[in-house]
Amino acid sequence: MFALRNTVVPVMLALVATTAAAAADDDMKALAVKSGCLTCHAIESGTPGPNGMAPIGPAWQDVAKMYKGKPGADVFLTRVVLEGSNPYGSHWKDKVSGLAMPPNKVAIKETDAKKLVKWILTLAPK
Repeated sequence: MFALRNTVVPVMLALVATTAAAAADDDMKALAVKSGCLTCHAIESGTPGPNGMAPIGPAWQDVAKMYKGKPGADVFLTRVVLEGSNPYGSHWKDKVSGLAMPPNKVAIKETDAKKLVKWILTLAPK
């Protein structure tokens, strides 16, 4: 009985965690669609842009990889989402077709932008 409990309990906890993560993914994807983010961005690396051309903005897995472990990345990226980015200082030059991230304060609330950025930063390939 003890051995069975030691097997069943961890499996159940893993299932609950997986289900919660999938629900969070679905919620964040819905927020991204509602806010228009997926017009320019893909979630997975290597996803082509419109008509097979370079994507307009970087894939979120690439963003997560670039900012993984950098202190303050969530604050910086939330600011970029809300206020836009400088087209002359883009580190995505020659990787995407867009020149800069436009400001999005009208499309997404700050609290939602923070949640979305935190989720994006979890998408770095392992």
